[in-house]
Amino acid sequence: MRLIFCLFLAFSFNVCSAPQITYFYDGDTVKIADGNLIYKLRLTDIDAPERSQSYGLKSRRALMQFCKNANVEVFLSGVDKYHRNLGKLYCNQQDTSLLMVKNGHAWFNSRYSNDATLSYAEQTARQSQLGLWANKSHEPPWQWRKKHPHNFPK
Repeated sequence: MRLIFCLFLAFSFNVCSAPQITYFYDGDTVKIADGNLIYKLRLTDIDAPERSQSYGLKSRRALMQFCKNANVEVFLSGVDKYHRNLGKLYCNQQDTSLLMVKNGHAWFNSRYSNDATLSYAEQTARQSQLGLWANKSHEPPWQWRKKHPHNFPK
């Protein structure tokens, strides 16, 4: 019965289509088109360098590669002060927050998360000097944003 209802809604309102990423702002924020709904999604649990920050474009490209031609799933959990939807993004059934941290493309955001898996992934990436951890002079995005407040909101 649910399938019939979803098919009816999909035909009538295009609400059952799979979400798609239509734009990558940086390594932790994307634009999602989900049926007739279009919104910004800020990935929870991580903080990636800003696009104009050192390593920012590499971080953005890494997220683009993880999600290139992928089946996308989004699990929303709230809204932030910039009116972006907050949530988890899965590309081909893989948690992109974990992929970004594990490969050294983003920081684990311990201020807003207590996910031990992500904390461990960051420690491992740091020790292995992966991604942004290969450079000793990297600046965390939250510090960079304080120095460059004119670039926000995203």
